[in-house]
Amino acid sequence: MQVNSETTTKPAAPHAGPLRRTPPAATPNQFAEGDAEKAAALRKMKLLALSLLIAMAVVFTIAFALQKQYPWLEYVRAAAEGGMVGALADWFAVTALFKYPMGVKIPHTAIIPRRKDQIGASLGEFVETNFLSEQVVQDKLASINIAGKAGQWLSAPGGAERVAKEGGAAIRGAFKVLNDDDVQAVIEGMVRRHLLAPPWGPPVGRMAERIFAEGHHHTLVDLLVDRAADWVAANHETVSRLVTDRSPQWVPKIVDGLVGDKVYLEILKFTRAVQADQNHEVRRSIDKYLTDLAHDLQYDPAMIARAEGMKAQILGDPEVRELASRTWSTIKSALLTAVDDPDSELTVRFKAAVRDFGARLVNDEELAGKVNTWIGDAAGYLVRTYRSDIAGVITDTVARWDAEETSRKIELQVGKDLQFIRINGTVVGSMAGLAIFTVAHLAFG
Repeated sequence: MQVNSETTTKPAAPHAGPLRRTPPAATPNQFAEGDAEKAAALRKMKLLALSLLIAMAVVFTIAFALQKQYPWLEYVRAAAEGGMVGALADWFAVTALFKYPMGVKIPHTAIIPRRKDQIGASLGEFVETNFLSEQVVQDKLASINIAGKAGQWLSAPGGAERVAKEGGAAIRGAFKVLNDDDVQAVIEGMVRRHLLAPPWGPPVGRMAERIFAEGHHHTLVDLLVDRAADWVAANHETVSRLVTDRSPQWVPKIVDGLVGDKVYLEILKFTRAVQADQNHEVRRSIDKYLTDLAHDLQYDPAMIARAEGMKAQILGDPEVRELASRTWSTIKSALLTAVDDPDSELTVRFKAAVRDFGARLVNDEELAGKVNTWIGDAAGYLVRTYRSDIAGVITDTVARWDAEETSRKIELQVGKDLQFIRINGTVVGSMAGLAIFTVAHLAFG
């Protein structure tokens, strides 16, 4: 039996017994479309069953009155008598499920209103035992090949677009719910915990040591040397003027010019030599300086302290807060712009990735098998861990329903079929009464 999900509850008065789960708008008109047809069919079946009972009573009365004049009416009377007994017995049985027959509190009647909570508990236990079984769920999931069907949908036209559309809606909804200050506080906390709290010196030193050991810094040194040589070659007058400006006033200008030219040529020759010789003393000195610096950053307390001081100067409280604010603003703006534009690079790449994944699920049996296994394991874990809680929803929901309303709704759902019991009882009772009377008449005359 299935209780209509529309029978929800609302808080009842303190003296009214169990809570009644009815939405605020749950008026009779709300159920007019669905329940009105069921109620009409139920009344029709009740009228039919009652009509058969009345017909049997009429036949019984006539046959009982005329049976001495027409002995064959004894058989009719017996059939009508059995039909009435069967109809009344089955009316009592059906009515006893939902209420007290004729308002008389006979024991073991009004079963649903009185034992609603026990029925809910039994229903929850039945569902938990027979439907929320880990093996049942996993077997069912394995039989329908979720990965293959999901892959077909994702790779088909419209699948990736639907996923992108729903994903964009989820992102926009998340941004509306998230508080910017809270997110910025989280980012700032992560920056402080993962970026500022650990010392910078040792990790920077280890990374630099690997870079210098593998010679990756030589490209940068070459660039600096090339730029220095080019600058010297292009600034003869600047070098000469620097020499002239720093020479004593009593030195003749001609001498300053000769000295400036000489200094310029020596500097140019020196830079050209450093530029041409990869094993030049200057280059070796730079390598040694950088290697020592990487070592000191790891093991020299004074150098580590200096690195920490530089870190504090670079990333103080205002700078960290500004960094968190800029990071969140940039991420938020970029994502909103991307999800609002169906032709944005992010959206296009996301759709392509979804279609590619769907195609792989269809064509790659190994991947599809892994996905199906993951889904089965996840479903099995959920069922194994929360099966009692899930079944408890049924028990708790039924417990909160009003007893009389629950009985009425259940009768509305299944009462039409139950009226066939009354009709069948009338027919079977008639046949049984006729058969019993016939056998007795033949046996005893």
